Amino acid sequence: MLGSLECNVIPDSVPSDAGIAGAGVLLSSTITAGLALALSASLVLQGFRPLRSARNPNPSVIRRKLLNGYSDQQIMVGIGLQGVGLAKSHSLVPYHFFLVWMMALLSTATHNAALLALVGDFKRDFVLRWLRQFLMFVNLALSIVYGVYILQSKINGLPNTLPIGCVWTLKPETPNVGGIDYFGTIIVIAGNLIVFGLATWYLQSRGQCNPKIYKGVQLGGVVLMSGVAIGATTRAYLLSQAFGNPDVKLSDDGEKQWSFGQLLSMLMLLLPLISVIEIMRGDISVAPPVHQEDDKQALFDGELSDNPQTSSVHR
Repeated sequence: MLGSLECNVIPDSVPSDAGIAGAGVLLSSTITAGLALALSASLVLQGFRPLRSARNPNPSVIRRKLLNGYSDQQIMVGIGLQGVGLAKSHSLVPYHFFLVWMMALLSTATHNAALLALVGDFKRDFVLRWLRQFLMFVNLALSIVYGVYILQSKINGLPNTLPIGCVWTLKPETPNVGGIDYFGTIIVIAGNLIVFGLATWYLQSRGQCNPKIYKGVQLGGVVLMSGVAIGATTRAYLLSQAFGNPDVKLSDDGEKQWSFGQLLSMLMLLLPLISVIEIMRGDISVAPPVHQEDDKQALFDGELSDNPQTSSVHR
């Protein structure tokens, strides 16, 4: 429970939090989501015109494997962001709390777009399909709770320098119902429920569908999820201190500065390049292990060329 002092004393300003709304954090999240959305769109569009040849019967293998990794990353990022945000509701002000929700919404939209492109891969394995379903449900539950916090802050007119957890202690005489933010929050919550229902049907459906309708659903879904991702990103950028105008007075400019953590977030974007190289190289052939006795004998009696095991290792 929050102390009365924390909710009754309204500060003039709040400190910045570069770990949530720093320039590097926002950029790295946006770039990662953009790459995943581009891969999803390319795979869906490829279905309208398959590009196959004798030399390359499956031209999308690299993109599919890379997108599979992005899909896992995005759903876990969405769960992690909202879980940590709710755990810190006693200290996060509505400004940071809302930015976390927008970044989580971006991750959710990116994951849904990847699901549209990779649904065939998930349906092949019973365990992976239901694991994905469970993670989607957890993400939805956290998103709804998050939305309720934000909606309650709008109704109670929570001062923007108080922790978001104070929404349960404030009792306004006249609830503030209405306005763009109020209805926008309700629309986002309802949209998450509808998208989850459609995604569940899409993932679990086993019935045969007209290929044209199926491809149309994929294309329309990717366009919709891309629009949601762009909307969430634009809202976060316009509200952030690093790129826009926050709706709360911050006591410092920490979110504009490139700290070690923000630079590290940008450097982590290089990891997918390593994954691409590994996928392109395929399975690396590893020579069989050399027995210690054979290795010592070969090294000291000059019989390297006569030992096939050591020859394959040192070749």
